[in-house]
Amino acid sequence: MLHDTSSTTARPATGRTDTGNQQGWRDRSLPAAERARLLTAELTLEEKAAQLGSVWVTDAADDFAPKLEDGPGTAADALEGGLGQLTRVFGTEPVTVAEGVRRLRELQERVVASSRLGIPAIAHEECLTGLAAYGATAFPTPLAWAATFDEELVREMAEAIGSDMRALGIHQGLAPVVDVVKDYRWGRVEETLGEDPYVVSQLGAAYVAGLESTGIISTLKHFAGYAASRGARNHGPVSMGAREFADTVLPPFEAALRQGGARSVMTSYTDIDGVPSSSNRHLLTTLLRDRWGFEGTVVADYWAVPFLSAMHHVAVDTADAGRLALRAGVDVELPQTAAYGELPRLIREGIVDERDLDRSVQRHLRHKFEVGLFDDAPPVPPGAESVDLDSSRNRKISSRIAEESVVLLRDEDALALLRSGSIAVIGPAADQFRSLVGCYAFPNHVLSKHPGHDLGIRIPTVLAAIREEFGADRVRFEAGGEITSADPDAVSAAVALARDSDVAVVVVGDIAGLFGDGTSGEGCDAADLRLPGGQDALVTAVLETGVPTVLVVLSGRPYALGTYGKARAVVQAFFPGADGAAAVAGVLSGRVQATGRLPVQIPRYPYASTTYLQPALGLPNPGITALDNTPLYPFGFGLTRGAITYETITAAETLSTEGSLDAAVTIRNDGDDTVEVVQLYAAFPSAPVVRPAVQLIGYARIPIGSGESRTVSFRIDSARLAITGEYGALGVDPGPLRLIAGPSAAEAAVTAEVAIVGERRLLTERALRTPWSISSPTS
Repeated sequence: MLHDTSSTTARPATGRTDTGNQQGWRDRSLPAAERARLLTAELTLEEKAAQLGSVWVTDAADDFAPKLEDGPGTAADALEGGLGQLTRVFGTEPVTVAEGVRRLRELQERVVASSRLGIPAIAHEECLTGLAAYGATAFPTPLAWAATFDEELVREMAEAIGSDMRALGIHQGLAPVVDVVKDYRWGRVEETLGEDPYVVSQLGAAYVAGLESTGIISTLKHFAGYAASRGARNHGPVSMGAREFADTVLPPFEAALRQGGARSVMTSYTDIDGVPSSSNRHLLTTLLRDRWGFEGTVVADYWAVPFLSAMHHVAVDTADAGRLALRAGVDVELPQTAAYGELPRLIREGIVDERDLDRSVQRHLRHKFEVGLFDDAPPVPPGAESVDLDSSRNRKISSRIAEESVVLLRDEDALALLRSGSIAVIGPAADQFRSLVGCYAFPNHVLSKHPGHDLGIRIPTVLAAIREEFGADRVRFEAGGEITSADPDAVSAAVALARDSDVAVVVVGDIAGLFGDGTSGEGCDAADLRLPGGQDALVTAVLETGVPTVLVVLSGRPYALGTYGKARAVVQAFFPGADGAAAVAGVLSGRVQATGRLPVQIPRYPYASTTYLQPALGLPNPGITALDNTPLYPFGFGLTRGAITYETITAAETLSTEGSLDAAVTIRNDGDDTVEVVQLYAAFPSAPVVRPAVQLIGYARIPIGSGESRTVSFRIDSARLAITGEYGALGVDPGPLRLIAGPSAAEAAVTAEVAIVGERRLLTERALRTPWSISSPTS
């Protein structure tokens, strides 16, 4: 870790500090951390504070981030005296690659010229579903990645995204989101990797590793608890016990740091039990740095520092908010300097300790050395103007993720009916590109503010893909209304078309957007889990015709589908990206085999927004409550063409609290060649504290041919079973353990009873991964 020992004495506001290092920070043979320390010692107070600030050259900040009342605007003179970061040069307006590169070069030239020592800025962009820039591939959303259970593919996608960003002169990416879903009504479910901490951990770490492998600084969102707000309201306070917070919210961040190598963390807008994340010293320093050993930077979510005064009311003004944030451990203020510009004054007045400033400056400058901003190469690479952001490589990866992410929930021979006869395509999501890409994809995120502007990339709709897949002459279309509103006349027209067709394909779901400009996305929280607008009435009316109906849901969250039992087939796709329509149409035709699995449950009822990670008293119990939260489809569920039988699970009868064991799961396939996601769960019949009824501890996505058997061996370290105990200590307790393997959280196909023996084992860190290996197939 970095521990600066410089004096607390305030340094002069101008001029060079006499450190005698003779600009040793230019010595490339020195480690980046040492060079950062030496350079920090060369800076004045104002210059140091400038290294923790940022500039967003836009007049439309309120379109992309929560509004800051009486904010500082976009004054160009903020570039004077040096700068920490440039905010979203490519991701704010629909500029071409050449125009964005020109702007970035000009801004970097101004930053370097305005800095006494010629220090360039780090350029950051959003990159959750690909680089959020005009003309860049819009990849599937993280919820779709999670449905693949495919870590290698997620890593490959992140490498592609990172290589494009690096080629443009971008250094830091604000992704991935490793929040764990707690309530499906929350608008940003689409941005997450689902509701299981282990899936979020492993796929999040894979994304981080891919992005970091290209030299891009990966920034974890949102530290921490953001997805656990009261009432699923954006920015809502978080009320959660310390044990649950430690055991479900924090592990994905720890995994992304330790396994993935993330070098930055972004604070959350929320407060945790009354303490805002951006002023939470225990979270940002004691836990993150002292306990986990994190050496990177903590950046504030946009305007989160002044929000300490404007929204949380824990600071008297913006300057005081900067004091609290810096002391807590926030190193960089984004998206624009509002509070940190006051730090020199507060230091001179003895209100802020200069050592806190120096520590953060060193951390940020270290990143600048690591990304090569002080090398001879210019900040923006030569040839950046010719980078293809929508390359065939990108589209192939996007298509593979889309195909692996589609989840087939039901098929009572309805898909076979599509091979002949007339097809009625019905539903407002069928001919809507915004129902395919997420709220942080550029076409939704930015272009929705520029009506009439071309998309910059191809995003075929599901209607177009079905016409391509089945032949346009067989397909007729009625929207049946809008996604956000009901239209009885449009429903009547759709019903008439269904009655005049052999099969109906009803395509419903969401429009992704920001702050109410959509039904899913940041600030688009839902009152309940009914399909938005008049879509419930549309689906019900078509099903009542008795025409064989395939229901396709394109959404950013799971919706309650329990009243649609007459649907002969149900297909779920979580914003599958620019190539998602072809993947959906391929599943409908049989060209693509559905292999996706649910990373969230599909509720039966609109009020049932709880996830699968429930203790016994959180499960359905008619003797206690009249509310039934039994899911329609459980976590991990998904149909394939295979006919998989879980034959056995074998494991040792005892597991030492200090040891590990192997659990071998054998499956057989009596159907077509397929891919199975073998899931391993743990249950604790008795434990010192309340635990979930079942919890995923390992999974393996494996190919298995027709007539084959395969055995997956999971290596379970006892530390993987650890939990935070009654007094806050992480440990492994002796007691009974039940290992469960099956195709979903609800199906205990095979079980093994194990006794955990020995004394309670206290841990200083978690075992974050369950390694697995697979045998050669046998007939």
